[in-house]
Amino acid sequence: MHNPPPAGSADAVRFDSHGIEPISPSARDSTPWQQFWIWTGANIAPINWVLGALGITLGLSLVETVVVVAVGNLVGCAVFGLFNVMGHRTGVNQMVLGRAAFGRRGAIVPGLVQGLLTMGWVGVNTWVVLDLVLAILAQLGVQGGTGLKYLVAAVIMGVQLFLALYGFYAIRTFEKYTVPATAALMALMTVLAVSQADPQWTTATAAAPGSKITAVTQLLTAIGVGWGITWLPYSADYSRFVRTGASTRSVFWSTALGMYVPTVWLAALGAYLAASGSGADPAGLVTSTFGVMAIPVLLLIMHGPVATNILNLYSCSLAALSVGIRIARWKLTLVAGLVASVVLAVFVRADSFAHAFDNWMVSILVWISPWASIVLVDFFLLRRGRIDVPSLYREDVASRGRTDRPAMMSLGLGLVAAWSWQFGMVPATQGPIARALNDTDFSWLAGGLVAGGTYYLLARARTGRTLGQREEALSR
Repeated sequence: MHNPPPAGSADAVRFDSHGIEPISPSARDSTPWQQFWIWTGANIAPINWVLGALGITLGLSLVETVVVVAVGNLVGCAVFGLFNVMGHRTGVNQMVLGRAAFGRRGAIVPGLVQGLLTMGWVGVNTWVVLDLVLAILAQLGVQGGTGLKYLVAAVIMGVQLFLALYGFYAIRTFEKYTVPATAALMALMTVLAVSQADPQWTTATAAAPGSKITAVTQLLTAIGVGWGITWLPYSADYSRFVRTGASTRSVFWSTALGMYVPTVWLAALGAYLAASGSGADPAGLVTSTFGVMAIPVLLLIMHGPVATNILNLYSCSLAALSVGIRIARWKLTLVAGLVASVVLAVFVRADSFAHAFDNWMVSILVWISPWASIVLVDFFLLRRGRIDVPSLYREDVASRGRTDRPAMMSLGLGLVAAWSWQFGMVPATQGPIARALNDTDFSWLAGGLVAGGTYYLLARARTGRTLGQREEALSR
């Protein structure tokens, strides 16, 4: 047990000694408003500019790109809000909550995948900004080539690792005080972009109906519905700290909007710049428009990966703890940071940003959408939002200590379904349905529907058999 924080210390930056045990009511002092800033900060990042520009690259017009991003994120961010509600109701982090459906042993598989992917995300997010930072520094007369790139990467990695080591309270405070200023700077940059750029609003290179549908599905996967889905395994890690007296509605809206507003805003800005002829390359996209604001842009760009990666590093350590690793959270965070640095070094040597990132997104959604659908069905449909929290931590079979076969079977079928309708940039990530239907990508939808639907049917059938056995025993 942890001692409750001193009175009046709701905003204090103290070391977070929590692991994956439930957060006690006395230690839950976060507010929905703080959750809004956490998720806004995680998404005011250059990667969303680049993903917004992807719509133009795929052949959609500016209007079509904005509509797809805005409508798609209504779905993705709404599901994200529901996952945050799980954490608030239980005080339990997301990977441990998955034990309710998968069993304690069965949840090890998703926990391992999440731990590996979060380390990879740290490298990806840092990598995305390196060319941007070097381009801005070049405008300031600072040259350094690859050596400077590694130096900048080391600085960013060091700052984000320090904050993640300190834990949730440092993350909350960092986002609360830096994100409003960052958002104000982003607003100024948006005004500057709108005043300088002259986009083609309706020009689209994907003119044929088939090509347009293909582009829409791929954009939905990258920055529409798919973007909110990629954050689902993180959600309860932070909402578990929200005070128990906060309403479910406030938790849902603060987290859903915290994800929706910056994602749609920055993606629309990226599309606006790309439709103006700035290109889709990260450095060219930003510096061609904002070069006159080199230093403010540099600060904004440096803030982006830090605000995002402190969540990745923190959630990575929780995922590792959930699979049974028994060392202090901060030590796991340190290991995650070191591994992420290696991933970053690999990505720095990648020849193509678009190629590497597309395959990265595909690999994430293929597993997250089936897993998330099963967890969602289990919590809201089968358990009606009520979980026996102590049972998530016990080893005995009666308390779900085993591997849940219906959940694992459903996950396997969902993975196959997601792969069959995904379209990546290499043959191994191009499923037969995707190829047959003009390279469309509905991996997140196929995986989610098959996994969630199968699990619901199997779980209901198991419940019916259990009730029948009980009635038969009582009649004897």
